Amino acid sequence: MTNHVVIMAGGVGSRLFPISTPEHPKQFIDLLGCGKTLIRLTYERFLALGEDIRFWVVTSGSYTHFIHEQIPEIPDEQILAEPVARNTAPCIAYACWKIKEKYPDANIVITPADAYVPDVGAFAQTMRTALDFTASRKAIVCIGIAPDTPHTGYGYIHAPAEVGTPVKVAEFKEKPSLEVAQGYLADGGYWWNAGIFVWNIDTIEQELRAHAPQICSLMDSLAPSLYLPEEEEALSEIFPLCEKISIDYAVMEKSSDVYALAADWAWSDLGSFEAIERITGRDPRKNL
Repeated sequence: MTNHVVIMAGGVGSRLFPISTPEHPKQFIDLLGCGKTLIRLTYERFLALGEDIRFWVVTSGSYTHFIHEQIPEIPDEQILAEPVARNTAPCIAYACWKIKEKYPDANIVITPADAYVPDVGAFAQTMRTALDFTASRKAIVCIGIAPDTPHTGYGYIHAPAEVGTPVKVAEFKEKPSLEVAQGYLADGGYWWNAGIFVWNIDTIEQELRAHAPQICSLMDSLAPSLYLPEEEEALSEIFPLCEKISIDYAVMEKSSDVYALAADWAWSDLGSFEAIERITGRDPRKNL
């Protein structure tokens, strides 16, 4: 079985405007002042899993030059350019159909490009546990972060999880009010949804075909052109027809095979100026 990491890097980071703009969004910026952009940090974090990892990036066609500049190690054919933004379900389907064409035994991690995770060793251990779990069974693993505040900006996973052991998800919860989030912390068994998913290629194809058949039908139409010169033209015609829907709504909330793997390492999606200031000790807006 081959292990793959798909980095989703198509967002515009609108909550961090004017530092993050549609022309130069946050994943391609050194927001932490460490000399590396967020997507470069994400790439290097996953390198800790071993040399056999194959990397893919799905991004907007207007951002591919950032990938070439910031992660030149990724081959051109593994940089996938969406002609339009259609949310995460079509993005993930395209990447998985592309991977399966050459790697029918693939075990896959899907990750955002712009999270902050300082403990690379602990992160790598969690991801190895998830990959080992999905390698041998029909399962989707989502990573849950132990909450330390009643955060209202994150979705939550409700699961009777213990750190390091995948357990069945009871329910996904949308971003809560402060009162509800305080209740989650008091009750326990609620985890921040990090937006990191792990599955094998057969599992995600089965789940997408069951719950997102419209997208799958379009990916099947695209499949004959994958890796060929006509792929770009076919994608430009087919991809905009995909339903605009997140993977959470399309699959996660409908599947009976979703597991939570709880983690206790520090994590942030760096989705606000306050989050960046908490980590760096400085307000990035003061440098504007």
